[in-house]
Amino acid sequence: MIYYDTTKMGAAKHRSGLMRLSSRIREELGSIVTEVAWDGGRRSFVAEKKREPVAFTATDWLLTVEQFCEADRPGFRAFVQNPPCRLAAMIHDAIPLRWPHITWPQSVQRHPEYMKLLAGFNRTWAISDATRRDFVEFWRWQGVTPKSTTEVIELGADFDGGNRVQRDPVMPKERPALLCVGIVEPRKNQAFLLDVAEALWRDGLDYELHVVGRINPHFGKPIAARMTTLQSRELRFRFHAQAGDRELGRLYANARAVVFPTIAEGCGLPLLEALWRGVPCVCSDLPVLRENADGGGCLVAKVNDTADWSAKLRAVLTDADECRRLQREAMARPLPRWSQTARTLLEGLK
Repeated sequence: MIYYDTTKMGAAKHRSGLMRLSSRIREELGSIVTEVAWDGGRRSFVAEKKREPVAFTATDWLLTVEQFCEADRPGFRAFVQNPPCRLAAMIHDAIPLRWPHITWPQSVQRHPEYMKLLAGFNRTWAISDATRRDFVEFWRWQGVTPKSTTEVIELGADFDGGNRVQRDPVMPKERPALLCVGIVEPRKNQAFLLDVAEALWRDGLDYELHVVGRINPHFGKPIAARMTTLQSRELRFRFHAQAGDRELGRLYANARAVVFPTIAEGCGLPLLEALWRGVPCVCSDLPVLRENADGGGCLVAKVNDTADWSAKLRAVLTDADECRRLQREAMARPLPRWSQTARTLLEGLK
């Protein structure tokens, strides 16, 4: 029996990258798995439907793609240290340790425990090679010997389970638009993007910029306030704090390129999802993003380098040949599906 951990997914009120990952894998696994959630009061997993404690056997698997710690799940540390079944997990990133000054203080405090607990799992898959290296280095630093060798797993680009979008590689006649998708916070670097965007408008480029994302309540308010002010005086800028799937789909369909100026990622799903839609991406030159960007359809710009970002954005906005080349690359390259991700997990749990 394979049990699938939906503790956070079941209670989530937003569609973060982690929640989308969890739900898409759940969809692809279908009836093969049974949903369970941690009950802190009972200090055990309970079946989602019956709310009865799960009677694990030694040959069962518990598969989780969530992040966890003792403070969030009372009794979970003891469960991992003396598990009644085999444990498997997908591991995401070490961002709270690498970027503590722009990460929720609670996450900074709790993340080391999450990383240590994962060393006790029987199977682990990292969502990028950069993440795998971060965890291996952390375990070595802590003097921890993991139970298993962490492998790298490809995440799906088919965000909604649909087929690839085939776009004609042409330059639309209407005003070009750039699209940035991600939670509004310093890590996603929207403030830097606004600096570059305003400079290009002052230089005479006529284009639209759309930013989509919920606001990080701890770090995002100053950035959101700046975007609200900019929107009131610049008709070519729009901030969409809440955009449903239909609206987001329309924005992607009208985008010349997706821009991803992030300074830290575990994988970088927006890049893959843009390419799936046939939209080129201009992204930060991070090793984790190059794992997918180097395959084609992307321009890579130096992190926080205004001149380089201005040049790359100007290219996709004004150079028809370059834009067509990137579009053709985006549509031609093979991309993984979530069904493949789920299949890899199941193969590893045999």
